[in-house]
Amino acid sequence: MSDAPAPFTADDYRARMARAVESAADAGLAGVLVAPGPDLVHLTGYRPTAITERLTLLVLAVGQDPVLVVPTLEAADAERAAGAAAFTLRDWTDGKDPYDVTAPLLDAHGRFGISDNAWAMHLLGLQRELPNSSYVSLTTALPLLRAVKDASELARLEAAGAAADATYEEIVKVRFSGRRESEVAAELAHLLTQFGHEQVDFTVVGSGPNGASPHHEAGPRVIEEGDMVVLDFGGLKHGYGSDTSRTVHVGAPSAEEQRVHDVVREAQQAAFDAVRPGIACQEVDRVARGIITDAGYGERFIHRTGHGIGVTTHEPPYMIEGELRALVPGMCFSIEPGIYLPGRFGVRIEDIVTVTETGGRRLNTTAREMAIVG
Repeated sequence: MSDAPAPFTADDYRARMARAVESAADAGLAGVLVAPGPDLVHLTGYRPTAITERLTLLVLAVGQDPVLVVPTLEAADAERAAGAAAFTLRDWTDGKDPYDVTAPLLDAHGRFGISDNAWAMHLLGLQRELPNSSYVSLTTALPLLRAVKDASELARLEAAGAAADATYEEIVKVRFSGRRESEVAAELAHLLTQFGHEQVDFTVVGSGPNGASPHHEAGPRVIEEGDMVVLDFGGLKHGYGSDTSRTVHVGAPSAEEQRVHDVVREAQQAAFDAVRPGIACQEVDRVARGIITDAGYGERFIHRTGHGIGVTTHEPPYMIEGELRALVPGMCFSIEPGIYLPGRFGVRIEDIVTVTETGGRRLNTTAREMAIVG
């Protein structure tokens, strides 16, 4: 039996686009302009076969229906998008100026949020056509555009988290000692795919001193008896992300290694316990960082405590000092404190968490105690 969730409907996409327009108006914007990428997938279900120099742009403007501007040669693909019934297509042919088609859809004096990944040539083309218009990045203007997940999105994130957990349960059964990091990473990728991921984004295997680099790319180092090994892996299942980290040890750990792991585990638990609606994102970071600092390792916690997750594995909101936005039920993000001792070892423990009406709920439930591997 397939565990695939029911597909999103045109009404789902229509509601998302309506919320985006409402959020734009609340932010004082005339609308939102969305280039191919995660935002376009989230809002329309449309993922162009290829992203090229030809302009594709979703125009969500206050007071008008959604319009997707596409090259004529890609119009048929766009018509098959899951959300196609919720927008109107405007196509343009090679040899024509796409900005002639797009400009009439925009307020000539308006200020618009535009996808961060929009090509400069397209933004400059709009500015040339509408010199009195202005633009701000969507991450700046509407950072929480995709942050609050509905029940269908949460179900997909739960399925992705369960698949990542199943991957971890299997990987701790394999032999580590005497194998290259790259071999274990390949096995992680295979397991993620086996458990339903259509896309593997990363498989960090940081053994011994390599574990002190948070984004270490698995390489030729042979894992040895006595190594601490940071495992961090994830990708997309049903179009939504997984991301989990556990730190294992080849054989029995030293007293110091166990202590560092215990500090990180305490920090991760405390940060999770702090999650509840209404607190600022930075408070989650402060709780984890405070415990690690009090243990004497503050300077060795060198990254934010967490990041949002959804149709991408890294997106707003971010759990970091200075992020004053409040947690809201339906937000999903990682909690992943770490300690990194250069030239020696590192430890990171990470779960995806969703905000509930009363607190938080983990989407990763594997044991956070240090696993001993062979």
